[in-house]
Amino acid sequence: MDLRTLRALVEVVRQGGFSQAAKTVFATQPTVSKAVRQLEDEIGMPLLDRQAQPPRLTEAGDIVYRRAVKMLAERDDLYAELDELRGLARGSLRLGLPPLGSNALFAPMFARFRSRYPRIEISLLEHGGHRLEEMVMAGDIELAASLRPESANFEWQPVAREPLIALLPADHPCANAASVGLADLRNSPFILFESGFALNRIIQDACLRAGFAPAVAARSGQIDFIVALVTAGLGVAFLPRIKADEERCAGVSQVPLRDARTDWEMGLVWRRGGYLSQAAQAWLALAREMHPDTA
Repeated sequence: MDLRTLRALVEVVRQGGFSQAAKTVFATQPTVSKAVRQLEDEIGMPLLDRQAQPPRLTEAGDIVYRRAVKMLAERDDLYAELDELRGLARGSLRLGLPPLGSNALFAPMFARFRSRYPRIEISLLEHGGHRLEEMVMAGDIELAASLRPESANFEWQPVAREPLIALLPADHPCANAASVGLADLRNSPFILFESGFALNRIIQDACLRAGFAPAVAARSGQIDFIVALVTAGLGVAFLPRIKADEERCAGVSQVPLRDARTDWEMGLVWRRGGYLSQAAQAWLALAREMHPDTA
């Protein structure tokens, strides 16, 4: 089985179509289409429903896609490990960070890492935690900052643990409370982050434990906009304390959330059993040094 054809299939799925995939692999659209056809001929079953937009994996395609992602990631690990065995410095760290909380937790680490390892280039991608975990599994990045993962496919090193703060409009009945439970907010619309943010999972799981599903008024990936929506009275939102402290403003009351199992636990994740470059190992060591209380 040719890794070239496997990569073609993977990129068609990731990029949402043949033309987009062609740009990623620096080939023409017919070349990518031919590679996928070759793979289907070899396997003897269709892998994509081409009538759907974007193309959708068949049942067989889903199996091949999941295996292909792992095989391509293993290939990248192989090349990286051999390069270092030959004494070739990688000189780069592929790192993913989420928008939420990264400035306070990781900006100081960037400065110290740069002073210690000035020749290592950090290639940084920013996405929500769920998307970053997918990229780690695919081998697109070595490390990602994310909330404690549920999957056993990841190793995880803690960095910070913070309580969640409810952001309430100033006229909300609970605005002056010492603390608030999610059950107290069940009749209030929720303003959540976009679907790729792992923080949503904490809130929604806690709501289910409290016996209700929240009514979602809006979603956004922009913290400033979420705070503005709370100020306008559209609903209630939630931030870890480390970020809520930066977002204090008139018209928004900040009340600690008292529900159990709602702490925001941020850490660094990598693929279990995957190869980590020397640069990635240095980043993990620096995180343990700068955040010793959670290491």
